[in-house]
Amino acid sequence: VHVKMADEAVCVGPAPTSKSYLNMDAIMEVIKKTRAQAVSLNESICCSFIPSLSLQASEGVTFIGPDTHAIQAMGDKIESKLLAKNAKVNTIPGFDGVVKDADEAVRIAREIGYPVMIKASAGGGGKGMRIAWDDEETREGFRFSSQEAASSFGDDRLLIEKFIDNPRHIEIQVCIIVLADKHGNALWLNERECSIQRRNQKVVEEAPSTFLDPETRRAMGEQAVALAKAVKYSSAGTVEFLVDSSKNFYFLEMNTRLQVEHPVTECITGLDLVQEMIRVAKGYPLRHKQADIPINGWAVECRVYAEDPYKSFGLPSIGKLSQYQEPLHMPNVRVDSGIQQGSDISIYYDPMISKLITYGSNRAEALKRMEEALDNYVIRGVAHNISLLREVIVHPRFVQGDISTKFLPEVYPDGFKGHKLTDLERRELLATAASLYVAEQLRSQRFLGTPRIPIAKSKRSSWELSVRLGDGIYPVAISKDGTSFSVEVDGMKLNVSSEWNLASPLLSVTIDGTQRTIQRLSRNASGDTSIQFLGTVYKLQILTKVAAELSKYMPEKAAEDTSSILRSPMPGAVVAVSVKPGDMVSEGQEICVIEAMKMQNSMIAAKTGKVR
Repeated sequence: VHVKMADEAVCVGPAPTSKSYLNMDAIMEVIKKTRAQAVSLNESICCSFIPSLSLQASEGVTFIGPDTHAIQAMGDKIESKLLAKNAKVNTIPGFDGVVKDADEAVRIAREIGYPVMIKASAGGGGKGMRIAWDDEETREGFRFSSQEAASSFGDDRLLIEKFIDNPRHIEIQVCIIVLADKHGNALWLNERECSIQRRNQKVVEEAPSTFLDPETRRAMGEQAVALAKAVKYSSAGTVEFLVDSSKNFYFLEMNTRLQVEHPVTECITGLDLVQEMIRVAKGYPLRHKQADIPINGWAVECRVYAEDPYKSFGLPSIGKLSQYQEPLHMPNVRVDSGIQQGSDISIYYDPMISKLITYGSNRAEALKRMEEALDNYVIRGVAHNISLLREVIVHPRFVQGDISTKFLPEVYPDGFKGHKLTDLERRELLATAASLYVAEQLRSQRFLGTPRIPIAKSKRSSWELSVRLGDGIYPVAISKDGTSFSVEVDGMKLNVSSEWNLASPLLSVTIDGTQRTIQRLSRNASGDTSIQFLGTVYKLQILTKVAAELSKYMPEKAAEDTSSILRSPMPGAVVAVSVKPGDMVSEGQEICVIEAMKMQNSMIAAKTGKVR
C-alpha cells in the first residue's frame, strides 16, 4: 500500500531485514539516488547508521526524528536507565551493566530476587524479553533473548531487572521539540494505557487511562519531560512506565519513535503527531503550550494480527488475504493498515494486519463502537485475532477498568477458547443459521428474480431441520413470513429478519428486535457451514430431518495420530536442531528452535521415545 501511495519507490533488497532495511549501504544509496531532502527511519536502523547519518550535515539530508545522540542513549536500555536515574526519574531495581553469560545471569537474578525480567539492551516490541522465575528459566531466557536480540537488532547485549508483579503498563506520549541548540520546548501529551499484552507485546491500548488521577498524570508527565530534556530530545517519543496498584511508577524505557498506538493520543488531543514531527525536523518551534493539551473524549485501539488466538493467545499465521474489507463506513472509526485485498502475510515481518481505532465522548461509547467495528471487519485467507479482541473489550473486568499486564492469563488460565454462548445466544445462532439455510434454498429456486420453472410453483412455507453445533444436535422448525422467518428452537419461537443479501460478506440480522452483524465464512453441499457470530467462528451442520436420520450411516474419517510427530504450530524458519536420528528424548526435551516473525520458540517432545 505504501508503495502505491508513493510518487517514487525504490526496492532496498529482499525480505529478510538484514538484507534490506538493516542494510546501511543500500539505504544510503537510495537516499543519494533519489536526492531526498528528508528521510524517516526506524530507530533500530538509525542506531546501525549512526556513522553514516553525518549525511544530514554533509549532504543536506534531514532526518525526521530525534538526533542520533538521543536515539543511541535511549535505544540502549542500560544507558537509558543510568540517564533516567541522573534525571531523577523513578527506575526499577536491577543490574545496570551488561550480563556476560548465563552463569552471571543466574547470579544476578539471585541477588535481585525472583521473578526477574531479562531484556535485550537494544530491544523493543516484546522481542528479546523473557520473565524468569528460577535458575533454569534464567538460563533458557538468556539463551533465547540473546539470540532474538542478535537476529532482530544486531546487538545481543542483555540486562536484568526486577519483574514488577501485577503491573499496569502505562505510557506517556512525550512530544519534545528541540530546534537545534536554541530552544528547549517540551510537552507531555497525557498517557496511554497499554496493559493488555501477550508475550510482552501490546494488544489493546486506550487513552486516557482509567487508573490515573490528575496528580499522578502530572508527576509522570513532568518526569518524562525531564528525561527528554536530559538527552536533548527533539521529536515525538514515548516514555514507558510501569505503575503498581499503589500508583508508584517506574521508568521502563523510552522509545525514540512514533509508536504503533499514536492514533489514540491524536484522537484525545487533536494533534497530528506526524505533522508535528515533520515541522520539528524542518526547524519550526512548537505551536502549543502545556496548558493547550486537552483530554477530549476517549479512544481505544485494537491491534488486528494475522494470528491464531487459540494458540498461546496468538501464534502467527501466514497466507494471502483473499477478502479484506475495513469497517470505514462507520462513524468515528479509523483504520491504519499497510495491506489490502490480495496482500501476502509473510514470515519475515510482524504479523500485524492493521490498527483499528474507535473514538467516543466517553469510554463506554468508544468500547461499544469498537465492538461494532470488530463485527464489521472482514478478513479472509489468514487466521486473525478478532475473536480475542472482541472478548477482551466486552469482558466485565476490562469494562470496569480492572486490568493489568496479567489480564489474559488470569481471565483465560486454560488459554483462549472463544466466546462461550449463553442459552439465548445459542438459540439466536441456531435460528440465524437455519434462516440462512432456508434463504439459500429459496434463492437457488430463482433465476434473475423469476422462478426457474414458472409452471412448477412451490407453495412450501415450512421446513423441519436438524442443526449440529458442537456436541449438540438441535431440531429446528422454521416457517417463512414475508422477508422474516419464524424459528422454533428448544420450544421457543424467535423472529429472524434480514435483507438476506447472501452475496455480501456482512449480514445484518435482527433476532427478536436485537441487531447482530454476522459473517458466513463457508458452506458446502454436506450442510457444513461456518458463521462468525459475536466475533467467534462457529462450525455448524444443517440438514433436513430426513438427511439427518440417514447421516448416521455415513462413515467418519478417523483423526490422525500425531503423538509421534513434532509439528510446528506456526510457519517459520528452523534455526537450530538439538537432536539427531537415534537419539533418545524425554517428554519436554527441546527438539528444535523455530524463528517466526523475529520471535524464537523452542519446540519440545510430547512424549519419551527415540528420534527416527
